[in-house]
Amino acid sequence: MSDWISATKGGSAPLPFVPAPDTAADLSEVGDWIALLKPRVMTLVVFTGAIGLLLAPARLHPVLALTAILCIAVGAGAAGAINMWYDRDIDLVMRRTAGRPIPAGRIAPEAALGFGATLAVASVIVMGLAINWVAGAILALSIGFYVFVYTMWLKRRTPQNIVIGGAAGAFPPVLGWAAATGHVGLEPLVLFAIVFFWTPPHFWSLSLWAHGDYQRAGVPMLPVVAGARETRRQILLYTVLLAPLGLAPWALGFAGPGYAVVAAALGAGFLWHAVAVWRDRQDESGRSLTGDAPAKRAFRFSLIYLAVLFAALAADRLLLG
Repeated sequence: MSDWISATKGGSAPLPFVPAPDTAADLSEVGDWIALLKPRVMTLVVFTGAIGLLLAPARLHPVLALTAILCIAVGAGAAGAINMWYDRDIDLVMRRTAGRPIPAGRIAPEAALGFGATLAVASVIVMGLAINWVAGAILALSIGFYVFVYTMWLKRRTPQNIVIGGAAGAFPPVLGWAAATGHVGLEPLVLFAIVFFWTPPHFWSLSLWAHGDYQRAGVPMLPVVAGARETRRQILLYTVLLAPLGLAPWALGFAGPGYAVVAAALGAGFLWHAVAVWRDRQDESGRSLTGDAPAKRAFRFSLIYLAVLFAALAADRLLLG
């Protein structure tokens, strides 16, 4: 297995890696290449994309529907691989990411970039040719937004990186809808908005207890730049906005009362966790005295929130038609 030595010391752009004498990168485990695709993130992308496909008024042939979902998955994975290539310098100094294939020396940076770029182009072309070019264009836009706007521009420059960059993760329901219909309607834009407003409280809950990693890497996440107390306030603010937004599918008439009950309960639960984060015991500087236990619980609940909310939409459509 090759042993790649990082020559980076951080900065606004990744520095090159210098290969050690043993450079048998072709012996990398298959699991490392899969890890480049960020499979946990991909799972969420595929799920929300499939819900967008299911909610659309038009129906694709099952083979085409699977093809569209595969393109969404591959496109998301491609963006993840390019993100890991670009962020290899900061990944190296963060405990949470130091074991990733590139900083750990198991995959060469150039190979990862080629892998991601090839998958990105292939996913867009297949989506356009097999499904429709509206979906293909949106897929290209989502990949480009994640790579160029979030990864290369926002992430290292502004604490608003997650707010603006969150749009990249909100595209999948729009993609699923466009794949089925060939256009974009109000319904997928509502789902886009839900994911968009969900992203800050979800990610800032994580960043509260992982802020040391971001500080070492020089990434201006909100807790590093504005402090823990302001981050807690922002988590509460975005959750207050998100909770009623979760009811929008019912209010706009494309989900039934059963969904509304689930959405209201989930929104109340998320608000309860956000208030707990806000009221966490802390010292004068805002540092948690509980090991950020409420933030960790809020992060876990945020995953449940989005999964169950979108599952409720799917169940509503399947049961009520």
